[in-house]
Amino acid sequence: MNWRRNLWTLAVAVVLSSSSYTMVVPFLPLYLMDLGVQGDAVPLWSGVIFSSTFLVAAIMAPFWGRSADKGGKRRMVIRAGFSLAIVYFLGAFVQNPFELLIVRILQGFANGFLPAAMAIVASTCPAENMGFSLGFMQTGVLIGGILGPLLGGTLSHFFGMRASFVIAAAIIAIGTLGVKILVTEPERHFTPSESSIFDDFKMAAANRNLLEMLLLLFFVQAVSMVLQPLITLYIAQLQGQTEGIVLTAGLVFSLAGIAGAIAAPLWGRAGQRSSFRKIMVMAFVGAGLFNLGQFFAGDIYWFSVLQFLYGLFIVGAYPSINTIAVSCVGEDCRGRIFGLTTTANQLGSMTGPLIGGVISSWIGIKAVFLFTGCMLLILGASVLLNINGRRSGATLEQ
Repeated sequence: MNWRRNLWTLAVAVVLSSSSYTMVVPFLPLYLMDLGVQGDAVPLWSGVIFSSTFLVAAIMAPFWGRSADKGGKRRMVIRAGFSLAIVYFLGAFVQNPFELLIVRILQGFANGFLPAAMAIVASTCPAENMGFSLGFMQTGVLIGGILGPLLGGTLSHFFGMRASFVIAAAIIAIGTLGVKILVTEPERHFTPSESSIFDDFKMAAANRNLLEMLLLLFFVQAVSMVLQPLITLYIAQLQGQTEGIVLTAGLVFSLAGIAGAIAAPLWGRAGQRSSFRKIMVMAFVGAGLFNLGQFFAGDIYWFSVLQFLYGLFIVGAYPSINTIAVSCVGEDCRGRIFGLTTTANQLGSMTGPLIGGVISSWIGIKAVFLFTGCMLLILGASVLLNINGRRSGATLEQ
């Protein structure tokens, strides 16, 4: 079995999957307007439609992770990929916001592509390459997140939103077909557990290292998502005008993704050579300081530089968290572990924008940078305080 071929194929598939997702999601409010939603109903419907997918995906992730351990991780990637292709295709034909909500709920049910792909990589790559490999996969997610909005925005501008849904369906179908043809999964030398999903949560609660990683993932994802619905408005404040704001915001927001795509595999390799917990401390502290710096940025240029530097550091947390989480359990549980990490991730994605909305409406958008910067520094301090007491459950970080 060629683990490098698996890694490259799955990384490309993740790029395509992430691109197909971000091709349509950032533009859903505009699609709602095309469907006849107007005025104050647009943000309300946007919130419901956004959160519905995160909520359903968070609920379903442990089930899909368990199914991957029982029926095969490769089969799970193929199931999720082709299911998402069908869901995206259906999105091109909705006629009202209720139908779009149903499509988004179905998307939550169809989820599972990324955790199953990560589980294959974790199960097939050598232990000494796991940090780099998971960082490489994280790079694929970030590259897709950069390419998707650019492609989706261009298609929407020239051909309309419905075309974006069709192309998104084709893109993820191509990526899934590549997985079906090129990816191999090792024969299992264990009997899948017959325990329940509730037992998985009990196992996570009883495993101190794993529980710590799940909580860290939830908090870092929530902090990362706090600013997502607000950054366009803040950039408009820095510019002093709204003309061309969508293009400017897209470019500035992509800087963190570009930086992350560059740095993610480097962070993973550094953690493999040193200590993943030490890498997390550096990532949280660096991201926190540069995030705080954005509070003091007086113009769009300094803000852009700080956004790039923030992206270089924040991405270091993810491969470290995933690698330690995987190392906490045996091979027979890796699909379930990535199911649990996906649940933590999705819940953080749902919680972050809500926190940002409350803070910005209470004391202004700029104050959100103080909150997120301080939270990241607190996360770094918490890992530093526990760095000597919680190593025994994670053999790869020695």
